[in-house]
Amino acid sequence: MPGKLKLEKSSPKPEQEKIAGQEAAQDMRNLGLTLGLYILIFALKLIAYFASGVMALLAESLHTLSDIFVAGFLLIAAAYSRRAADETHMFGHGRAQNAAALVAATLFISFTSLELFREAIPHLLNPVEREYQNLPLAIGVLAVSMIIAGIPLLSLLRGKSKGPAAKAQLLELVNDELGLLAALAGTVFIILGWPAADPLAALLVATIIAVNGIGLFRENLSFLLGRSPGKEYLDRIRATALAVKGVRGIHDLRAEVIGPGQTNVVLHILVPKHITVEKADAIVAEVHRRILTSVEPGYCVIHAESE
Repeated sequence: MPGKLKLEKSSPKPEQEKIAGQEAAQDMRNLGLTLGLYILIFALKLIAYFASGVMALLAESLHTLSDIFVAGFLLIAAAYSRRAADETHMFGHGRAQNAAALVAATLFISFTSLELFREAIPHLLNPVEREYQNLPLAIGVLAVSMIIAGIPLLSLLRGKSKGPAAKAQLLELVNDELGLLAALAGTVFIILGWPAADPLAALLVATIIAVNGIGLFRENLSFLLGRSPGKEYLDRIRATALAVKGVRGIHDLRAEVIGPGQTNVVLHILVPKHITVEKADAIVAEVHRRILTSVEPGYCVIHAESE
């Protein structure tokens, strides 16, 4: 009997595809809601900045302006990632979200964070008397912005599953809340007679953006390079396959995350010598069935070989 008995390929189960579609649609709604609220928040911050002269509000306005571009970009990527597999992308377009998150992280660092550092550091090192006006208005706008930004944040947190684009947007919403809190604290300290708090708050906002942007960049880069789903996932596949009667061993088990909720799996199983091809097929089919039930991979390829 030949050493390699069978190569079996599987597509995602219909119910798995349905659930993934529902989760992707929820991500799209959350991203769309976030984009609309960002536009509103940007207008409020810009008006408050011109009315008060608080640098932290300018920093937050630039932050939100970048958010508008990034949220729109992530929304487009989330829609594109739902396209079906084709001849060019045979496993679908799920990694489009990782690519978008990678670009978003680069924008966080280069466009927003560095610009804020460049603006705030000179004001901190060489203080210049600035005239502040309508500070209560600035505080009110910042407080209202925190409430508005919290709406899509709560919606994303309640979501059962989040693709890379939604996770990137969730991270940016957390950035927003932290940045708004820093700007709010800086404005309060200005009222208390500590004008240096204004550039310090802007620097804190810039640091928050840079740290989270670098983390987002590293995470999504690893996915684009071919990230494993982790030891626990592989151990579950190994244990599931070895539990099938007739499986004498496993080798060359590999898995790779290729998109939101989709992991491709390849493994070789050893079956007893001298069994018929039909019996080997039955063993492979049972291993295949149990793996689909246990870990729900996107595609599963099983090679059967004699001991």
